[in-house]
Amino acid sequence: MNEDSEQNAARNQATTTEGARKPRGFAAMDPNLVSELAKRGGKAAHRAGTAHQFTSDEARVAGRKGGMASHAKRTAIGTQLKSS
Repeated sequence: MNEDSEQNAARNQATTTEGARKPRGFAAMDPNLVSELAKRGGKAAHRAGTAHQFTSDEARVAGRKGGMASHAKRTAIGTQLKSS
């Protein structure tokens, strides 16, 4: 093992023995505060004219992609369960 690998291994072991890591950033904030900040950011983007506004065609395509991804995930999980 080289010196960098040994240091990384020691660092990884130290973080796992210390217990769970504390959440940082938005994860450490109150969910209501995060929601309020996101709301303010969205409104500011619309006022500045930089927010993306979906056309109905774009929204339809995006919804279809999400549905296909969700269905594919469920189908893959079902296939794995059947083969077990």
